Amino acid sequence: MLGEQIIKGMAVTARNFFGSYVSKERLTTVQYPEEHLAQKENTRQFPFLVYDGDDWEKGLRCVACQICEKECPPKCIYIVKSKDKKPDYKGQPQIYPLTFDIDISVCMSCQICVEVCPFESIKMDTKFELSTDDRFGGLLLTKDKLAKSNTYYQKMHPQDAAESDAVIAGEKAKAEAKAKAAAEAKLKADAEAKAKAAAAAATVPIAAPAPTPPPPPAK
Repeated sequence: MLGEQIIKGMAVTARNFFGSYVSKERLTTVQYPEEHLAQKENTRQFPFLVYDGDDWEKGLRCVACQICEKECPPKCIYIVKSKDKKPDYKGQPQIYPLTFDIDISVCMSCQICVEVCPFESIKMDTKFELSTDDRFGGLLLTKDKLAKSNTYYQKMHPQDAAESDAVIAGEKAKAEAKAKAAAEAKLKADAEAKAKAAAAAATVPIAAPAPTPPPPPAK
């Protein structure tokens, strides 16, 4: 039939057009800002810092290595290292950032900071509603504003978070195994040293008692 394929195509178009008014799967728009479309997992906006546990200051993964600051193309990251150290997620003493600022008015969301971070501490957020009337101070995010829990990261990027958690768990297990091996080696060395000392003490000849002097001659 002449024009059959055209009619079929128009029918598909009409079905999708009218269906978009009644079917949620075909909705092309939502009543923003009252309604929000779910963000895709690979969506990226601006960086944030991941922390473990309930206390963001104690659980912050960042160790102020400054790799992200050096690799950032627009130079929007500013880090100041601490003078002292505190235990990281592996229990090892680490330097931490006294200051960690990101100027999102300059950030271009390239994600290079995420790619170069060796500690799984900086990730990309999906939040985009960051409009403010303060052009400078309102768009300069400090450490306390950047810190977000690992639970937040797991909800936002479940696949990437699972991979990060696996990497951290592996490193933690290696550190614990290394510490355990070192402790066992120390115990073994101490036991061997004690055994050698005991053996050396056993082989030392006992000095013979001094001979009793003869009694003085009677007068």
